[in-house]
Amino acid sequence: MLRVAVVGSGPSGCYTAQGLVQLDPEVRVDVLDRLPCPYGLVRYGVAPDHEKIKSLQNSLRTVLEHERVRFLGAVPVGPDGVPAARLRELYHAVVYCVGAAADRHLGVPGEALPGSWSATEFVSWYSAHPDAADAGFLHGVRSAVVVGVGNVAVDVTRMLARGAGELRPTDMPHAALTALAASEVTEIHMVGRRGPSQARFTTKELRELGTLPDTAVQVDAAEAALDPAFADPAGLPPTRRRNVEVLRGWTAPARPDARRLIRLRFFLRPVELLARDGRVGAVRFERTAPDGRGGITGTGRFEDVEGQLVLRSVGYRGVPLEGLPFDAATGTVPHRAGRVLRGGAVAPGEYVAGWIKRGPTGVIGTNRSCAKETVTSLLEDAPSLSGRALPGDPLPALRAEGVDPVAWQGWQAIERAESRLGASLGRGVVKLPDWESLLTAARGEDGAAARQP
Repeated sequence: MLRVAVVGSGPSGCYTAQGLVQLDPEVRVDVLDRLPCPYGLVRYGVAPDHEKIKSLQNSLRTVLEHERVRFLGAVPVGPDGVPAARLRELYHAVVYCVGAAADRHLGVPGEALPGSWSATEFVSWYSAHPDAADAGFLHGVRSAVVVGVGNVAVDVTRMLARGAGELRPTDMPHAALTALAASEVTEIHMVGRRGPSQARFTTKELRELGTLPDTAVQVDAAEAALDPAFADPAGLPPTRRRNVEVLRGWTAPARPDARRLIRLRFFLRPVELLARDGRVGAVRFERTAPDGRGGITGTGRFEDVEGQLVLRSVGYRGVPLEGLPFDAATGTVPHRAGRVLRGGAVAPGEYVAGWIKRGPTGVIGTNRSCAKETVTSLLEDAPSLSGRALPGDPLPALRAEGVDPVAWQGWQAIERAESRLGASLGRGVVKLPDWESLLTAARGEDGAAARQP
């Protein structure tokens, strides 16, 4: 019998576990996660108002409830938990599906000012990630600047413009809902360094900005026209063409009765965050222009855009995991068809899937084919892996490493606690926002929920 550990319970981890149990009738899979809750970015990265995407949790739940799959939450892997080498001793194979946890920085002066955050930190706060802090994101903020023109930038822009009535039915934590309800933000600038035809959002998410109540969306026609494809998008790939068509519809003057205004800006590159009253107060941008080769060049002309909140959304990077090789240039673990490479040679029994394998690219569904490749490699190797004797059920050995896993029954207890919290607030399910409340819920109902295998 092949015993496999999958590190990470997001889509790539669940698709890996699913592929393994579907293709091998005897394999046993433990899905480990640093958090006590499963589903990764589906729980903590998808915007709370995107209920259809969040419903993917139902499919992932089916995987984790499979009779040969065991969820073990609150199991960190690395220096503060179970060493990678120890996992390798306890399982025939280990598949790392740990994502890309670090945000890219702008690398400009003033980036560390109070009020300057990564978009991921803001998302973690309104998604109730237990590592997030209530940092007073919106206190004293009238104008916000979002640097980036991808789907995450669209998400945080939309959350800044949403009204409390629209967010109340979601599972957003109550403190975040209360803060957004009291928000005094009236203007949001979403800014890209290149042109409209090169923006990376998907059209469905972009269109949503135009449906927000009491909110107008405006594109500067003269600025957008610096992009030759803005006037005639016919030659663009379909998604980019549709994006440009939506943006062209927003070049008319904004409605004067709107309470909030979203300005989509292009050909502006951030060069400095400016301090006012001890915190960020504006972003200085350099005007850019197409260089004729698909890139941009600076023009030496500058513009300051007011913002007491600055959110950077310029991409992600993988981070090294102690005990695994790492390519700093790509932010990934070196691999061959999912097999980890050490010094250019395949490391028996070690595999990767998801963003730590290919980089932060694609959509949620991309993880399915990515996981399939890795599963295929692992099962091809299975005859040489399964002959190694293991010490038995890994669970006691994991506890001996100082971790106290939250099993599936513990996660179900968390779900019940979140339902009770929502009912007490007159809402639906409301997420528990911190480690203490999550672990108390997981272990509080019968005292042993977290410890059942």
